[in-house]
Amino acid sequence: MSKVILECKNINKKYKKKDHDHIAADNISFQLKEGECLGVVGESGCGKSTLAKIIMNLEKSDSGEVILNDKCISNIKGKQLRDIYKDIQMVFQDAIGSFNPKITIGKSIEEYVCSLCSLTKEDKEATVDNLLRMVGLPIEMKNRYPHELSGGQCQRAAIARALSSHPKVLICDEVTSALDVSVQAQVIELLIHMKNEFNISYVFITHDLALVSSFCDRVIVMKDGKIVEEGSSTKIINRPKHEYTKLLLNSIF
Repeated sequence: MSKVILECKNINKKYKKKDHDHIAADNISFQLKEGECLGVVGESGCGKSTLAKIIMNLEKSDSGEVILNDKCISNIKGKQLRDIYKDIQMVFQDAIGSFNPKITIGKSIEEYVCSLCSLTKEDKEATVDNLLRMVGLPIEMKNRYPHELSGGQCQRAAIARALSSHPKVLICDEVTSALDVSVQAQVIELLIHMKNEFNISYVFITHDLALVSSFCDRVIVMKDGKIVEEGSSTKIINRPKHEYTKLLLNSIF
């Protein structure tokens, strides 16, 4: 049986609005096993991205725990947090916006690698080159600025940067939603290759159930900050139980 590598326990998060409270996470609990791809599906505003930020310590939950490799990481800061980021990384929807527009792609990746470990000048260059090759980008791309790359190329570069720490878990937040269908397929193919090559576990956040059916092992469906349904991707797609899941499926099939 595969080991549980990431677990969320009773995660709660509420935002104060002018006239009401917005509940982004309502007692969210789930497990992710080694080498597994877990899809997190729901419409905009359901709490998917908030959950991702809580897992990555970019947001603090009101209560609950995030456990990585049997260690609670919910309140970790400073050097300990940098150490955690060696094992868990995130790729964002806006790949271009996730890079510094004033420096080249290669320099961005190099700076990130150096924030995690010490390397010689030669090792830095070799590491960047290897990462770009790994995600199918020509090495000369390292000399380009983010705006000089296509959406698909920039997303590959973002994946390369995330892979620089050799993470065990990769959080993918709507990484294909801004791409056209053919480029989406290429990025998914790349993620599958990385999963098979390095046994990476994914939390794959999307609004697209059709995409989940072709990529994810299990799925959780979120609505209004709650998990309303959970199961294998085959079960969710072919035998949905919750009315909201059926509604999502009817909108794409």
